Amino acid sequence: LYEEMLAHARAQAPLEACGLLGGRDGRPEAFYPTPNAEQSPVRYSIPPRDLFRILRELDRSGRELVGIFHSHPATVAYPSATDVQLAFYPEARYLILSLADPARPVLRAFRIVEGRISEEPLVIV
Repeated sequence: LYEEMLAHARAQAPLEACGLLGGRDGRPEAFYPTPNAEQSPVRYSIPPRDLFRILRELDRSGRELVGIFHSHPATVAYPSATDVQLAFYPEARYLILSLADPARPVLRAFRIVEGRISEEPLVIV
C-alpha cells in the first residue's frame, strides 16, 4: 500500500495527491486513490462522488474507513492548519506523505480529533 500511495503522490506532483484506505480492525488492506478536486499544491479534497463510491465499496466488502491519505509535495509530513480544520473523520488515521526531499519520502500517520493532533505509530510491512 505504501508503494501505491508513493506512486500516486509522485504521479500527481506538484499537486497534492489524495485517497482513502480501507481495512479491518484499524489495519489497512486497500488503497483507493482519488483525484484531488482542488487541483492544488497546498490543499486537497476528495470529490464527493468518489468519496460516496468508495464508502459504499468499503461497506460491501466488509471493510471500514481506516485512513485518509494525502501528500505534501514540498513541505513536511505534518498536518497543516487547513488539514486540522477539515479533519471530519476522528475514527480515521490521517496519513501524510512528504515529497519535500524526493529521494527520501516520509510517511507519517496522525489522529486529528477536535483540533488535537497526535502522531500514531506506523509500520510498513
